[in-house]
Parts: sequence; structure tokens; C-alpha cells
Amino acid sequence: MNSYKQGNPTPTMSSIEFDLTRYPIPIQLFINGEWIDSKTKKTQSLSSAVNDQVICRDIHWADCEDIDYAVESAASGLQTWRAFTKRERREALVRYAQLLREHHEEIFWLEAILTGKAKSFSTYEVDAAAETFLYFANSIDTFNGQLVSQEDNCIKYVTHQPYGICAAIVPFNGPVVCYSMKAAPALATGNALIVKASELNPFSTLFAVSLAVKAGIPPGVINCVTGDAVTGNALAMHMKIRKISLTGSLPTARAIQAASAQSNLKSVTVQLGGKSPVIVFPDADLDKAAESCCQFLMLNGQGCMLGTRIYLHETVFEEIMPKIKATVQAYEDNLQGDPFSEGTWSSPLFHHRQREIVVQHIEKGKTEATLLPGGGEVLPGKGCYIRPAIFTNPSPTASILKSEVFGPVIVVSTFKEEDEVIEAANDSELGLGACIWTRDIGRALRVSSKIEAGSIGVNGITHVPWEANTCTSGWKQSGQGVENGVAAMLDWTQTKSVKIAA
Repeated sequence: MNSYKQGNPTPTMSSIEFDLTRYPIPIQLFINGEWIDSKTKKTQSLSSAVNDQVICRDIHWADCEDIDYAVESAASGLQTWRAFTKRERREALVRYAQLLREHHEEIFWLEAILTGKAKSFSTYEVDAAAETFLYFANSIDTFNGQLVSQEDNCIKYVTHQPYGICAAIVPFNGPVVCYSMKAAPALATGNALIVKASELNPFSTLFAVSLAVKAGIPPGVINCVTGDAVTGNALAMHMKIRKISLTGSLPTARAIQAASAQSNLKSVTVQLGGKSPVIVFPDADLDKAAESCCQFLMLNGQGCMLGTRIYLHETVFEEIMPKIKATVQAYEDNLQGDPFSEGTWSSPLFHHRQREIVVQHIEKGKTEATLLPGGGEVLPGKGCYIRPAIFTNPSPTASILKSEVFGPVIVVSTFKEEDEVIEAANDSELGLGACIWTRDIGRALRVSSKIEAGSIGVNGITHVPWEANTCTSGWKQSGQGVENGVAAMLDWTQTKSVKIAA
């Protein structure tokens, strides 16, 4: 991804309306390879985070009847999909990846009009989604069972077989790439999938799923519904769905796990929030480390892996803080820019509800730490814009230090000793990612082995969970199960042991 940089502010969009005729906006459910209305005709309106413009007044929401139909369609499509040879399945997924790339402009547009996501970031996400499908397509031939032994006049081997009908719930912040992290290994291993798009940002997911049929994936193998918690609960409670994967919040994960256990004890994978530490030792490259400390600006802080707890060695605090402030100022100067402009690299918060949550965190944080002047102010005018907030000198138990804000907020602390900062970094119930800055390879290996998180970046951005060949797993209350890498294919299959006597 491009580094943050100084640049001329792009024209403000808060008072300009989008032309909504450029591409069709998907508002129906996509089931069995076709667009259909929800059975109850229940709909919802959606407005842009950029300028409050109403984008859609009647997107359909699914209920239990729609989920039943999606399951029936998945069962039918699954029979055809399982009849595909490995080569046929691989070729279909490769074509699908190509279609995602060919339609990247439309996918970007469908997100930009609703969320204001900058083109530079959206293009990166679509490319990552395509790469994910390519990776798992090319892993199909090498994903096999294991011959255990040929002893005692018998053969023993282990196979990995698909669950069958599965479900995926994707988030509002990176829907297409998160969809790919679930759908690619699920389809590569022979499952059928029902995807629930985020009710806050559904258009790009709906469109991306619809491309599957054009790629030669049989109708019913991938379906997409929209809706709120009622829809998610219907998926988790359905007796014919054998596995469900969620990227979302801890409360939602608990509800999905409870419903899954209450129904058929389906397998559950959850990827949840983070409060990732960025640790800067005195021998670090301070220019690059300062940039890493500002990764919280990506998507205006709406990324679970982003570093939001900054630990600076006390000897570099005075030198690095001006660098961090300068990058934050450049970001502020770029706010309220046209998401279609190449010069825009900022984004609004994706909806007003999220901005209200962020403001509440900031107001409470003011009682627990020092907020640098001007930070956290809501920008006047339309849209969901807020200035980045930098807190310093937090109390050890401050909620602004412990809780995931999911907005442009960082908390900066200082440390003296290595053991001290490791203890502070691990003093969290969240363990998604972390970032370490040092030129000492021994220290890098030592500290990374002690940090309680699933993904560690050393002298670079906190590991981005969109690298298809590298598994991602949350520790503690940041998740259960694995996405990406060969481990993800195991996560979407059931293990079977077979012993054949002579």
C-alpha cells in the first residue's frame, strides 16, 4: 500500500451529490444464481457517509423463509459442485478471480458512494480478494489427505472432507476482501456458501457474489442475503448449515456461537476486534516507525488489525511525536475529499452510528488521558467525519487504552525496559496483531515470541490479514479459528480417518 504523504486537499464532497446512474445498484437477494425479492418484502434505506445522500430506499432484507430457500438452493448447487473435478473447480475459481479484477471499478464505485472509501484503498482490497481466490484455486491440487501407515496388514489414512452447506457473515469495513477470505477456501474444498452481506455496506458484496455464476460456478453454490441480527441468527440456527464463519464484533460472535450451539452444534470460526500495540525501541528507524504509528488512519481507524496502542521508548518520544503529528495533520487536510479522486487517501467513518460510538469513546477518554488539542472534533457539515485523536499519558486501566474504538484514535505511552513494554502490550483481552520496531534481530525474535497476538509485524506495518498464503488467527477474545493459508482449508473441512484391513 502507498505510504501516507503530504498533498493538496481534494475538493470537499459534503455538499455534492453522487450520480447514482453510473452502475446498477443491487438491492435484491442473490439466491440460486438470480436476483429475487425477499419473501416478506422487508426493505431498508441506506445513506452515504460522505454527504448523507440517500443511496437506496428499498434494499431487501432476508428473514427465515429466505434463508430456507437459500439453503435449498445451496443443497442443489452442492451436488453439481461436488461432481466437478479438481481441475474444473480450480479453473472456475481462477475465472472468478479474473472477473473480480475486471469489475474492480464497479466494486469500488458501489462502496465509494455509500462509505466514501478512497479509491486507492478499495483497489488494493479488490486485488487482494482476487489474489485470495487465485491462491486457494491453486491450492486445490495439493490439498490432500495423509497416508498414516501400512502396518499390521492394514492401511490407515486421513482425509479432509467438506462440511457441505456453510454460511459466512462479512463486516462493513472490508466486505469484499473478507468475503474472499471465507468463500475462497470454502469453495476450494467443495462447500456451498450462503453469505450475509453487512446491512451497513451490502452493495459490493452482493455484486461480487453475483459474478460467481458468470465464472462457471453452478447456481446455488454461492448465495448472498442481506439483513441485520435477525438474518444472522437465522443462519446460525439453521439445522442444515454445518459451519459458519463471522468477521465482526465480540457481542455478535457470542450470539452466533450461542445460536450455533443451541441448534446443531455447527462449527464456528470468528475473527473479531483488536487493540494492536506498536512498540518502538530506541534503535528503530524512527521515520518509518512514525509512519507505522499512523496506520490507525487507514479507513479512518475502521480496521481491527490496526495499531492503536503506541509504546515509545522514553528516549525517542520527543523526536518521534512531531513526525506522528505531521502525518496526522496531512490526513486532516485530506478529509472530506472526493473518494473518486486519486489525491484522496482519507475516508469518513462509514456510518453515523459508528461516529456516535467513537465520540463516546473520546469523551470518556478525556477523563482518563490527555487529548492533544483539536483531536476528536466532529467536522461541521454533512457526512460522518471526525478529526483523528491522539491521547497521551493514559492511566493503566483507561478504557481508551483497553477498548477497541474502531475510529481514528491512538493512545501513546512511554516505556523504559523491554520486559515492561511486553507486560503492557499483553495487558489486554484482545490479541489480534502487534508491531515491533527494532534493528536488533535478537530482540525482534525474543519480543515477538512473547507478545500474545496472532499476527506480528517487525519493522513494517502490523501484519495485514489479507495475505492469502499466511494464516490469520486471533488470540484471546480476538477470535477462534483460522483464515488464509493452508490452515484455512483445514478449517473448512472435517477430518476422517480410515483403516482398511487386509
